[in-house]
Amino acid sequence: MGAHSRKKGSEFEREVARDLCLLTGVSFKRDIEQVREDGLGDLLPDNPAWPFVIECKRYEAGTGCKPAWMAQVAIAAAKAGKRPAVVFRFDRQDTRVCLPLTAIWAASGAEIRSDEWATITLAAFATVAAELMQVAA
Repeated sequence: MGAHSRKKGSEFEREVARDLCLLTGVSFKRDIEQVREDGLGDLLPDNPAWPFVIECKRYEAGTGCKPAWMAQVAIAAAKAGKRPAVVFRFDRQDTRVCLPLTAIWAASGAEIRSDEWATITLAAFATVAAELMQVAA
């Protein structure tokens, strides 16, 4: 990965951390260990009740969340005992979050079995995370 790509990725991680903090009140910092160790997410929350491992992806062009990204964050989430989420954005598009449908249903208090993933806005993701934290409390 070139220096430009690394810079673009780290800037996006900081942006996502800032935006999620504004939306949820949970502070995040970049996990610099992810460079040295496989199976880690990109952001570390200051609240241990945060229910997701987050993988951030920023690319010039694309049409949606890539299966490889979902697989990558699923491994990290399983390792951490949390739910997976991919926060992604392509140039000139809004930030989106791809997460398992089971997370959305669990936020409403329901449990379902499904391998399907949904793509939602960052604000909707913040709401799902807040609801999951309430359900777990």
